[in-house]
Amino acid sequence: MSAVGLLYVGAVLFLNGLALMGIVKGTGATPINWFVGFLQVLTPTYLIFTAGGDAAVIFSASGLYLFGFTYLYVAMGNTWGHDPTGLGYFSLFVAIMAVAYAVANLVWFGDYAFFVIWLEWAVLWFLFYLVLGKGMTSLTWITGAVAAVQGWITGAIPAFLLLTGIWQTLNGAIVAIVLAVVFIVAMAIMRSRQPAPAEEVAHSNA
Repeated sequence: MSAVGLLYVGAVLFLNGLALMGIVKGTGATPINWFVGFLQVLTPTYLIFTAGGDAAVIFSASGLYLFGFTYLYVAMGNTWGHDPTGLGYFSLFVAIMAVAYAVANLVWFGDYAFFVIWLEWAVLWFLFYLVLGKGMTSLTWITGAVAAVQGWITGAIPAFLLLTGIWQTLNGAIVAIVLAVVFIVAMAIMRSRQPAPAEEVAHSNA
């Protein structure tokens, strides 16, 4: 994934996460989904058409569509009120493919950092599937928290480091360990702050 595209994946994940957590209200995150969705569809299309048959370039570009289609799906659903079940099952497809891209990054490119990043995306999109496809609304807030955190640790921060050239000087294995640890710690903290379900609050106040 290009560093510029990754930066804005971070932005849209952060806003979508805040929307699921109820911080961004209504359809407030819809415009960024349109913007990034189109960016993540136009960019890989250009890369593929100009790749000159380079399999590695085409493979890397192909993964961008998973994100672009997700954000356009969200934008369309928010704009025209589509049932979210389809997006949920598309998210399951993305989660499965993210595992495949993770393995490919490790086996073919020896990229430990993006192996972990793709696995973290697989977790997030599987949560989208549970919430949207299976109707497990009790997971909505924590799914939003995962998305918001991942917007920074799998998107914005790696992208900024890539754009500045710092990422290329780092040890990939160490970065992978740091990414995994930060994600686990962040999720533990967010899980401890998850609001109690409304029925539990009502019961405690009775």
